Amino acid sequence: MKILKEGDKVPEFSGKDQDGNDIRLADYKGKKLVVFFYPRANTPGCTAEACDLRDHYKDLQEQGYHLLGVSEDSQKKQSSFRDKYKFPFPLLADEDHSAINAFGVWGPKKFMGKEYNGIHRTTFIVDEEGRVSKVIDKVNTKDHASQILD
Repeated sequence: MKILKEGDKVPEFSGKDQDGNDIRLADYKGKKLVVFFYPRANTPGCTAEACDLRDHYKDLQEQGYHLLGVSEDSQKKQSSFRDKYKFPFPLLADEDHSAINAFGVWGPKKFMGKEYNGIHRTTFIVDEEGRVSKVIDKVNTKDHASQILD
């Protein structure tokens, strides 16, 4: 699996958000989209990242960005994560990995000496034409909005 890079066309993907609504890449045609992949809902890093985006949501909207959070968590987990922290953007419950595979963010990771496969925390900025305009692979979870807005 190859991670998407700047200039790549994003393959079509679809899935359900925390409320069971269908979300497709095509829904965002003609819009600037920030797709942020995070390993697990309600973990410290993922919470810090999503809360930073929530706190700067107005600034991101003013720049014309739409946000979509993605992890392989279930709809129920995504829903409780959203409700607990009052996120104003949808969270994709990508249990079948359709978005994860489309962007190529699944792969080997290491944590406390253990190797396993998981989601690499990566953010993609997708332009109005559905092409990747920026990839942020060194996400600063506490200051992520400024990485997007810079």
